[in-house]
Amino acid sequence: MRNYVVSDNRWRVDASKANGQLQSKMAASKSIIPSTVNPDLQKERDAASFNSEEFAAWWAGGVESLKFKRSIKEYMYKDFDKDAFIQLQYMSHEEVSEFAIKNSIAVAKKLRQLQAERNPGGDDYWPTLFEAPEMWGVHLAGNPFGVMYVMVVRALKAQCTPQQWEEFGKRVERFEVCAAYSQTELGHGTYLRGLETRADYDRATDEFVLNTPTISAYKFWPGGLGHASNYSVVMAQLYIDNQYKGPHMFFVQVREEGSHEPRPGVHIGEIGRKMGFVGVNNGFLGLKNVRIARTRMLMKHAQVHSDGTYVKSPADVLTYFAMVSTRCIIARNCALSLAIASTISTRYSAVRRQSPINPNEPEPQIIDHVTQQLKLFPEIAAGVAFRVASDYLWDLFNVTSSGIEQGKYENLPELHSLSCALKVIGSSDASAGVERLRLACGGHGYLASTNLANIYSNMTAACTYEGENTVLLLQIGRYLMKSWRAALGGASLAPTVKYLAEVQQNPEFGEWTGNWENLVKAIQFAAAKKTQLAFNSLAKRVTNGVSEEAAANQTGIELTQAAELHGRAFLFHSFLSEITGPKSKTRSSALNRVLEQLLELYLVNETLKNLSSILRFINLTDSDLSKLQARLETALSKIRPDAVAIVDGFDFSDRQLNSTIGSFDGNAYERIFDATLKSPMNQKSVPKSFHEHLGPFMKSNM
Repeated sequence: MRNYVVSDNRWRVDASKANGQLQSKMAASKSIIPSTVNPDLQKERDAASFNSEEFAAWWAGGVESLKFKRSIKEYMYKDFDKDAFIQLQYMSHEEVSEFAIKNSIAVAKKLRQLQAERNPGGDDYWPTLFEAPEMWGVHLAGNPFGVMYVMVVRALKAQCTPQQWEEFGKRVERFEVCAAYSQTELGHGTYLRGLETRADYDRATDEFVLNTPTISAYKFWPGGLGHASNYSVVMAQLYIDNQYKGPHMFFVQVREEGSHEPRPGVHIGEIGRKMGFVGVNNGFLGLKNVRIARTRMLMKHAQVHSDGTYVKSPADVLTYFAMVSTRCIIARNCALSLAIASTISTRYSAVRRQSPINPNEPEPQIIDHVTQQLKLFPEIAAGVAFRVASDYLWDLFNVTSSGIEQGKYENLPELHSLSCALKVIGSSDASAGVERLRLACGGHGYLASTNLANIYSNMTAACTYEGENTVLLLQIGRYLMKSWRAALGGASLAPTVKYLAEVQQNPEFGEWTGNWENLVKAIQFAAAKKTQLAFNSLAKRVTNGVSEEAAANQTGIELTQAAELHGRAFLFHSFLSEITGPKSKTRSSALNRVLEQLLELYLVNETLKNLSSILRFINLTDSDLSKLQARLETALSKIRPDAVAIVDGFDFSDRQLNSTIGSFDGNAYERIFDATLKSPMNQKSVPKSFHEHLGPFMKSNM
């Protein structure tokens, strides 16, 4: 208990008394969780230098948006069991799957009810919010139908003709049927041209015949496919008269609508337990001579006419546009997941006391240890940086989507490259960051009830799905090679790569000042120089007779290095622009000061982490490096008094956090113990295994 006396023999008396009180509470079925806020946490809030409500409004996108989000959470969470996340830890795989479907349908019903109450006929609540971050805390095992709204509906809207959308697209959107997005195969993932699933056109019947000819051709991993979907968008290689036309999307019924039994020729099921996303019902799909109508190929951009005539899409990337939008969502989710983990670990660090800094003083809050601050505060700053960058990415996505509707495709390459970059760096940095934050919580961070392990497993999965990170870095590298070549020829470049041309025109860095603009320029300069090195290595290999494909493979390390620095350069630039640009005039000086401190920490810390690349191209003195180190330590000390208020400003409710150590009241120890007492193992004083195995074995040795 928090008030134990441990300094002398009195601890035995006080501990015994406290233990008796605790047992009395449990015997009386009273909660052991105090109704008050932990005084250490309250002290942090009282001492903050800014209003966390203003931060929350900024983070939410405005006061009205904040009110809207809070009203959603208040309405949605009150009817769901607050202990369900703890109970989930003890369920079998099948029980988790059944719980996830039942729970997600309950969420859908309540959102429909909310839509009917507040805006009948609209879609601002249902289905728009079904997979929104505000709902994460009620989709406790994951949402088996999340992919349907994140990917399938978006893909159908983007790829269906108006007639197709009316015929079957709207049925999916209304949840009359449920659909998965089947692209990844057992033998192939990110490399779409390597997919083995075939769709052959049969003129005689005006149908496509779909087959997964080998075991490696089986669709494998699609969320919700296992037992939660009766239709699927299937990515397959199109053949007409055995002539290859590339990967295309097909809308395929995989289960009967009434009985939910698999359709003839369909072999379908779920893939088993995974590290995370335990209830998402990822599945496999095999197809044997499955026939679908010609009009079930999604034909907004590419078409197959009844006579077999093939009309090519005006831009190949349009086939994969659903993946681009999903990467934009992943970039946002990485920022939010990092913010959630930061909230949990920062609050815990404010109430945990350990290891005196001065031997003659009481144990301090561990957040007072500078080494602990280095674990916590850079992740808070990174979460903000990624959120700002993802907002820019969404703006670019919306502009590009509008252009596509008008037949304009010039923004697609930049959008593809930027979405890949933020997906890669967001998922890799968030995975590493969440793990650092878990470690910052010591042994308790290893408990499932803290939710940190769950957040980590979800984040590390993002390093692979919707494009494996290394493969995406190579795609960014190819974009950088094209951009560098274009700049050499005097062509204008997209906004996010204009710095390449600037470095070509000014190949020397110039004066090092270390101010924010200078740090942004430094990372851009390093990214441009890395791009130049990769370009020269690639060109040299081709000149020496190596094929372009082989040369690209041999230059892969340099290409991925340039790609990562390019992504980080964008993060630097977008963060600086948001915090110091025109929008700063709409914020109070107190909030601006806190945001500037986060900007300072992010830029300095990331510069120090990328020194090996920067020092290769920019001459820094030992004094310059010492100043950066001093700035890092100063930035940590300035954020320290406001750290709890900042994470409060992320405005995650306790139900969104689902953490015994991250709750708003800060009663971490009591919540840990309360969750412990709910373990099924603790409902009996003696386990069955003692009577059947342990007891008899010990007796046999007497």
